[in-house]
Amino acid sequence: MTLLAEVVICLNRTGSPFAMIGATAMAALGASRSTQDLDILTTDRTILRSGFWRFLEESGAVVEIRTGDIDDPLVGVIRLTRSGDRPVDVIVGEGSWQERILGDASRQRVADVEVPVVDAIGLVLLKLYAGGPQDRWDIEQLLGLSSDREKFHADISERVAELPPRCGSLWSRINTPDI
Repeated sequence: MTLLAEVVICLNRTGSPFAMIGATAMAALGASRSTQDLDILTTDRTILRSGFWRFLEESGAVVEIRTGDIDDPLVGVIRLTRSGDRPVDVIVGEGSWQERILGDASRQRVADVEVPVVDAIGLVLLKLYAGGPQDRWDIEQLLGLSSDREKFHADISERVAELPPRCGSLWSRINTPDI
């Protein structure tokens, strides 16, 4: 069984809300981008307890738990690695906007595992929140996939108000043509 499959089992067992994000979600949506690790988002803080991952540690996985400080936009990150498997990063976020993104996720098959994957709107919102150069490129790729670009833009514009103001500023810059 793959490390991803075991992580999914752990999260499902406790009823933790979660979904695939990052390059894996982009690929599932049709925008190809290479990555070595698999990224999962959850809002369940209980997974930051070391005992939560004991099952995986007993199967040979290395579990690194990092909690965010007061200035960190993330509650924490759990990095799971095991020889022969792709690393899995479980990102712990917070806020009703991230919970909504998880609720909107649809189940898909990723690396032979049935797992929720965020939708394109949710992924754009997460990329706006992260706000790096790669994230902006990813947003452009996702915008290009939309069959109804105008509606897609409108949906994002409506939901970006739920995020910190800096995200709305980035969205405005993306939507302003270069002069």
